[in-house]
Amino acid sequence: MKPEELKAIEDQRQALLDQLKTAEAALRKNLHTHGFGYTARAHMERALAHILEAYIALNEINRARTVQQLVSDLVRVQRVMDDASRGQSQHI
Repeated sequence: MKPEELKAIEDQRQALLDQLKTAEAALRKNLHTHGFGYTARAHMERALAHILEAYIALNEINRARTVQQLVSDLVRVQRVMDDASRGQSQHI
């Protein structure tokens, strides 16, 4: 690849990273907004996880999970958290 082609690719990568940072900041800010219910918050949390994984994909080639792997991992974590929450409420 020619140097100008490599530079163009790197410029695109940097632009994407900047957009991801902007989206991450907006989601983090909105996670603290109340009144929209659990479903909206859950979607924002999931979107944040996808943004962070996209950041990894752009910076560490071959280290990012597939979308299916990420979703599976997030579902597993949620189940553990739900089980722990149920266990705590049973002991109260």
